Amino acid sequence: KTEVTQELWESVMGNNPSAIKEGKNLPVVNVSWEDCQQCVKKLNALTGRKFRLPTEAEWEYAARGGRYSRHTTLSGSIYTVQVAAYIDNASSKVVPVKKYLANELGIYDMSGNAWEWCQDSYAPYSEAAVTDPYVNEPGEMRVMRGGSAASRWDACRVSNRSGIPASSMKGTFGFRLAL
Repeated sequence: KTEVTQELWESVMGNNPSAIKEGKNLPVVNVSWEDCQQCVKKLNALTGRKFRLPTEAEWEYAARGGRYSRHTTLSGSIYTVQVAAYIDNASSKVVPVKKYLANELGIYDMSGNAWEWCQDSYAPYSEAAVTDPYVNEPGEMRVMRGGSAASRWDACRVSNRSGIPASSMKGTFGFRLAL
């Protein structure tokens, strides 16, 4: 339902890479795609479950509200201030999860707050019709979705995507889990 919090990261990894540590309910940030993979591996060993990063297609389906979608530009609303921590209301600093409205599926912060790593390698979209595409090819570029507290409103649109090197870390790069 939320981005991975600093509290969860610390309980699994034993540290907190985030620069702002003002609360356990802040999303963990300053993590690379590679760091996320290590966290997922350790979390799975601790819990016996099979957590992972969402695929890009899963991420977008969830952000759009799944079969309950109201077809909004952002995840859960047409108004950025209702659903997203972004540059105009967060001044480039992540905020506690669940501060803004959830989308149709009860999922929070899919627009804004922290950019979210997806499992996929970054590649141009296929021109052919594809159902539930997943690209996992060797290479450094990985998909990020959702925009962040340092983004303009248009980067928080559910259709926006970025290709970022897997080793990159930034104070607005986080993730969420899929099961």
